[in-house]
Amino acid sequence: KSGIKKNKKEGDNATPKGIFSLGKFYYRPDRIKKVSTNLSCKKIKKNMGWCDDPKSIKYNKEVNRIKIKNSEKIFRKDHKYDAFIVINYNSKPIIKNKGSAIFLHLTKNYKSTAGCVAIKKNDFLKLAAIVNNKTKIKI
Repeated sequence: KSGIKKNKKEGDNATPKGIFSLGKFYYRPDRIKKVSTNLSCKKIKKNMGWCDDPKSIKYNKEVNRIKIKNSEKIFRKDHKYDAFIVINYNSKPIIKNKGSAIFLHLTKNYKSTAGCVAIKKNDFLKLAAIVNNKTKIKI
């Protein structure tokens, strides 16, 4: 076993429990004007998605939604993904059905998510400025 626990039974939407490294910082340049972070950055574009289809070879990876239909939309009308940081859960190696698209993203309230970690924009931007590729998040 990996030592990673889920707070619900496998297959349910659940935030994984464990200690994880951070991946890329994604942001919408039309909504986030100034980015200050030591993480690798990527601008979010209209056709970007994150594959959540365990049958796909692109499972738990960024994809082009035109090519991969079974994917979570990253370029959203709401503001949850105006900026997010990938939490490196189920990434090396990727195990089918173990979970995908676990992000640290934005929220206006602190209601539960479908598996991610969400914080308010101001706190998110302060945190993004001090983390780096060696930073770990404990969930």
